[in-house]
This record gives sequence, structure tokens and C-alpha cells, in this order.
Amino acid sequence: MTKEDVLCMVKEEYEWASIHFPPFNSPHEGYAVILEEVRELEREVFKHPSERDIKHMRAEARQIAAMAVRFIYDICGGEK
Repeated sequence: MTKEDVLCMVKEEYEWASIHFPPFNSPHEGYAVILEEVRELEREVFKHPSERDIKHMRAEARQIAAMAVRFIYDICGGEK
């Protein structure tokens, strides 16, 4: 997997979320969504190494990245 592949995955996740969910209403909402995704990744990371699921970690990290992009766009001046 290349960096370009990773960035493409993040873009696809961002676009999917933008279609299915409205923009963040506030910095607090955006932070809460990102924090929820971080906690989901945390649960996977802190499992015993033999029990970790790399695909699940990748998916959660992709969601964190996409929600961070969304935060920048929705809250920090992209759309507003």
C-alpha cells in the first residue's frame, strides 16, 4: 500500500461521510466524533498483539483521518 493509496482511502471515507451525514454543527460535535473514532482505535490497539485485527485498525485510523479533514473543512473555514 502506498501513501497515495492511503490518501485515496481517506478521501473516499470523507466523501462517504459527507453524503451520509450533515456537516459538523460545532467544534464540540466534531471533536466528539473524532474522539469516538480514536477510542474505537484505542480498543483495538490495546488488545493483546495476537488478538489485534490490522484491518479493523486500518479502518478506524482511516475514519479518524477523514473526520479530521471534515473538522478542518466544516469548522475551520472550508465551507463557512
